[in-house]
Amino acid sequence: MLMADFWNTDTGEAVYRSRDAVKNLRVKVRIERVTSTAALSQHLQQEVLSQQDRGAIELETLTSQSQTGDNEEELEVGWQEKLFSEYEMELFQNEAACQTPLDRQYHTEVKAVKRAKGRRNHRLFTYTDHDRYTNCLPFHQLQQSSDVLTTTKSSPTFLAERMASIRHRWQDRRTMDSSIPKSKIINWEPTEEFVKNSHVVNNAMQTMHVMGDLGPPGRLGRKENEYLLCTIKTDGSGTVVVKPDFNKGREPYRIVTEGERREVWRLTVENVSTAMKPEEKDREQNMYKDLYVRHKDYLTSLVGQDFEMPPVGILRYFMNGEIVSAQGFEYDNLYIHFFMELPNNWSSLPFHSLSGVTQTCRTKTQGKENVAFFSHPFSFEAFYMSEKESEEPVPQWPVLYFKVLSLDSWQRYRTEGYGYVLFPAIPGNHKVTCHTWRPLQTGTVSALRRFFIGGSPELEDHSYVRIPGTFKGERLSRIGFSTETTGSVTFNLHCIQQARSFVDAAMLKKRRQKVYDQLGGFSQQGAVCTILEAFHRARRKMQEARESLPRDLINATSQLQIDSST
Repeated sequence: MLMADFWNTDTGEAVYRSRDAVKNLRVKVRIERVTSTAALSQHLQQEVLSQQDRGAIELETLTSQSQTGDNEEELEVGWQEKLFSEYEMELFQNEAACQTPLDRQYHTEVKAVKRAKGRRNHRLFTYTDHDRYTNCLPFHQLQQSSDVLTTTKSSPTFLAERMASIRHRWQDRRTMDSSIPKSKIINWEPTEEFVKNSHVVNNAMQTMHVMGDLGPPGRLGRKENEYLLCTIKTDGSGTVVVKPDFNKGREPYRIVTEGERREVWRLTVENVSTAMKPEEKDREQNMYKDLYVRHKDYLTSLVGQDFEMPPVGILRYFMNGEIVSAQGFEYDNLYIHFFMELPNNWSSLPFHSLSGVTQTCRTKTQGKENVAFFSHPFSFEAFYMSEKESEEPVPQWPVLYFKVLSLDSWQRYRTEGYGYVLFPAIPGNHKVTCHTWRPLQTGTVSALRRFFIGGSPELEDHSYVRIPGTFKGERLSRIGFSTETTGSVTFNLHCIQQARSFVDAAMLKKRRQKVYDQLGGFSQQGAVCTILEAFHRARRKMQEARESLPRDLINATSQLQIDSST
């Protein structure tokens, strides 16, 4: 009882990664029966009182030596190495009890073991992945690796029960030659019981169990005395799971048997695999490098060397976008309708859709705002071609117009806001937040109509959010048009631009004055676009302000400009 504080209680599984083949794994398992000091002293006193002569002492010494050999055992096993137990030796020696090909194979191996010097194992034995017992052990046996060591009991879940019997069912459903299943491959009208029994998770792990027959001396070979000592699993890709973990010099594990005589055993598990030599490691690393190079060459051969390029003078614009979220709107259950508008000299493929609708999304409170997370992806591909030099210094870029709507449980929809996003002129990743507004009809009746029956003023032309494409005048007046600022929509845009001028640097230097040859300098061109737009806005405002001033003040301002210039 004094050794109770020196047990290893960490009985969880350990996961290892190895490039070496799992067949080279070697594990040494040692079990030893623990006897308390009081019981040992009482046993020795009885032996001294009962011994009368020297012959009896020698006989008792031989008996104690035989008991010592029965109280401990050490065995080294390899991966999927089959070692028969006393129960299996008696079972498979009878040829009439062997029905499957695996049983007949074990019958041949048992006969060979008996013709030889006998088993090299006494209490320790193994269950391999081919054994039915590996996946059909009772659950109290499957949990003994943790329950017996820690004396903690837990009932198995339904999933654990189904997983433990999956291979057993498949073996029962197959014929003797293990080729054609007895049952139907497809059941077109499955019952609930059939679904419950058949819908399980397939386990691709190969398993091996190291067992111990911990029964009293002279009563070996009984199923109730079999205890699970160690479980080793691998998935064939270099992952090895060991439960419990190797001791690695730490204290042994404790196993407590059940029944009237609760005996305590020590368990030690060690990894005794042969270490690789340095030259073998170098050879293996060179083999992996050669394999990776061959695989890379194979992938390159599948892709090819010819890279698809657009024709000369054409810019290919590709964008993978995402409508991330919308926030700050009045009603819940939001969805967004969006479409792309292509300016002059832009075109797209006929089968590519230029519009889309997101799913309806409920909002969730995040901070002080109600946010609807759409995460709706979309893609867009267009081509820019300039047949002649444009009058504008820079090309116009496509525009994404969108409309945010809400839909309630009564199928009443309301317009929540309009907005637009100008496609970035600079390739790369762009996160854009666009603020929206909606038309506002003044009066109480309009607000009551919007609340009770839904509906709200809408734009006939969505491009009116920016500058309508049909507008040909010099000034666009929105005087008298009432609007209300609503929420905002966040976009995540990944833009790719492709043109031959990006590759041909010499052509880019010689012909920078033309628009379709300036496609390589989009980083500078984006800044130029921004400056020109700001300049045009400032000039337009100055003209509007100039027209609104009185004639006398304009003349005085002009005279002042002339005096300052002179």
